[in-house]
Amino acid sequence: MKFSRFYLIFSAVGLLPIALSYGVDTNRILPKLLQIHPVEGGVIHIFRAIMGLYLATIVLWLLGAIRGGGLMRTALIGEIVFMVGLVAGRILDLLVAGWPSPMLMAYAVAELVLAACGIFCLKQFDSQAAFTETLPISNSGRAV
Repeated sequence: MKFSRFYLIFSAVGLLPIALSYGVDTNRILPKLLQIHPVEGGVIHIFRAIMGLYLATIVLWLLGAIRGGGLMRTALIGEIVFMVGLVAGRILDLLVAGWPSPMLMAYAVAELVLAACGIFCLKQFDSQAAFTETLPISNSGRAV
């Protein structure tokens, strides 16, 4: 459980600057970071909506890490789906448009590693849950 909590918090903290880079001073940050020049208001709106999705996802991961239980399981599944979705999109882009910048390829590798860690955490979580379900419950002779 401790590793799962750390994993969700680590993922949230790692995603936060990326999320903010999409929506806070978009025209100044994205050209420096990714050589993207989203000048138009509609394009900036799309990037800010993406930022909102990222921030909402971060909240889910943090709530799962803090609250534990079923919410942690939901957060782990959400994290896995999020990372696999990013990797799938990057693979599609690789097939359609060719090799992106080295930094974006590094993101893809990191996302793949994080997805694998998430799968590990989910399996560990489920095996611990299955173990605790099989433990005998004693009421110490008291009426339940």
